[in-house]
Amino acid sequence: MFVAELWRFPVKSMGGERLRSADIGPLGIPGDRVVHVENDKGRVITSRSRPRLLLHRGTLGEDGEPRVDGRPWPDDSVRRDVIAAVGEPARLVRDESPERFDVLPLLIATDGAIAAFGYDGRRLRPNIVVGGVAGLAERTWEGRLLHVGDALIEIVDLRERCIMPTFDPDTAAQNTQVLLDIHRKFEGMLALNARVRRAGGAEVGDEVFLE
Repeated sequence: MFVAELWRFPVKSMGGERLRSADIGPLGIPGDRVVHVENDKGRVITSRSRPRLLLHRGTLGEDGEPRVDGRPWPDDSVRRDVIAAVGEPARLVRDESPERFDVLPLLIATDGAIAAFGYDGRRLRPNIVVGGVAGLAERTWEGRLLHVGDALIEIVDLRERCIMPTFDPDTAAQNTQVLLDIHRKFEGMLALNARVRRAGGAEVGDEVFLE
């Protein structure tokens, strides 16, 4: 098995950036989901209810600061675009606490499960895609340790999927059949929630193996 893809999503619910390498730390890939959108009551707004957020892309600049479509995330033009996507009131907020993750700091998918899924794997928004995996072998990985490059990752459990995968990552168009298929074929669960046991670097092409 090997690292097929690495992904970071600096702005929660926006498109992310594909990486060649990453330093995987206690909170996953540094810079992942460090900015989010919230309303005036402090409630986080995501693309589950405002899918047009997916039409914007978050990246990390050379200075380590998140950017939205190439612009610094605090820029007024970014805020205007966010309001256009989600409506008033809305603001962008920086948050580097562990609570910023919906479940755990890492989501791992495998090429075998994505092939069985039958849709664009980006709909699952994984941080790591492991290649060279036969079929649905990932469903036997719960509770095991995964060596990814120099990092040691604990596979906790399968991810219960919400409405998010029904939205096309490029157009935000919804296809509710996607979630129906996840429930029919995978009992509603696909990809793996994970936490980091030992920090380390990983690159696309690195060997991956189960302990």
